[in-house]
Amino acid sequence: MPPSPPHRPGSLLSTGLMPVLGLGLVLVLWMFLGGPVRPAAASFADRVDYTLTNQSGQDFHGQQLAESSFAGALARDADFSGADLHGSIFTQGSFAKSNFSAADLSDVLMDRVDMGGTNLRGAILSRVIASGSSFAGADITDADFSEALLDRSDKVSLCRSASGRNPVTGVDTRESLEC
Repeated sequence: MPPSPPHRPGSLLSTGLMPVLGLGLVLVLWMFLGGPVRPAAASFADRVDYTLTNQSGQDFHGQQLAESSFAGALARDADFSGADLHGSIFTQGSFAKSNFSAADLSDVLMDRVDMGGTNLRGAILSRVIASGSSFAGADITDADFSEALLDRSDKVSLCRSASGRNPVTGVDTRESLEC
């Protein structure tokens, strides 16, 4: 067995801090990784990836697309009605005039996205991050924007036409936008 290194006064070993630092490192890694390691249902690589593709006019109606990527995608006039898109990535995509009625868009990252003229009737957009996005001319009747991060100008514009109550969450559209 090799000899152990000498203990110098004031070193971490001699002060007894080494076990504390080791435990601290384990706790930091545990928090960073989200708690105890458990098998994932599917890795992100197993999710549908439409990054930088042209999906204009496509029919995604009612599809299970949770945690998919549409980053940089062109999806004008596409039908996403009733689709489950929660946790997806739409960053820098263009979805102008698409149909998202009754879709679950909760927790979607949609920064710098064109949502102009979209149908968002009855959609759930809770906790979306939509900074730098445009919702000009979107129909948001019965949509739920609870805890959404929107630019102030978008929020003011959306409040002008906000009405109804989301049929799934029961949340009033104007209240969810804090109009």
